[in-house]
Amino acid sequence: MSKTRSMFLALLLPFFMPASAVSAAEAFTLEGFFAGKSKATGSFSAINGVKRQFTVDLTGKWDGRTLTLREDFVFSDGTRDRKTWRFVKTGPLSYSGTREDVIGETRVTIRGNVARFNYLVYLDSARQANKVRFYDKMVLRADGTVLNTALVTKFGLPVAKTVVEFERPGRPAGHASKR
Repeated sequence: MSKTRSMFLALLLPFFMPASAVSAAEAFTLEGFFAGKSKATGSFSAINGVKRQFTVDLTGKWDGRTLTLREDFVFSDGTRDRKTWRFVKTGPLSYSGTREDVIGETRVTIRGNVARFNYLVYLDSARQANKVRFYDKMVLRADGTVLNTALVTKFGLPVAKTVVEFERPGRPAGHASKR
């Protein structure tokens, strides 16, 4: 099998794998997990060989309708970045989200322990260059962490993937918030 074909299959595989089981009593909501402080570690890998690892400190504020989620990134090369999501709850299991580098808005839907959304973004937002689409799948796992896998496409073709693991410091393993 060719290297390009192998990479293509590796990028798609996480989207066809079943989600981890979480008890029905522990429903996943963005505000339930992300209100307050959380941390993440992640990586971005592109088919052109670019790889970046990063950590993120997150601060979420829930006002009863909108989750404002500030993400402070530190990349392995020392580069820092800050992004702020605003998720407005539009139904019991849905949100509308915006971020400063996202083109338009995204619709988030949750089914069980899985949240899905996709959005267009400029990877170089200062110059409005390199427009790509992210297809995010966030899974609340039985240990109380959230695993986000995202397929990144350009012109409909997979070009990268990102994997991010979120955790709530101080939360005992196996506890998923019911906020």
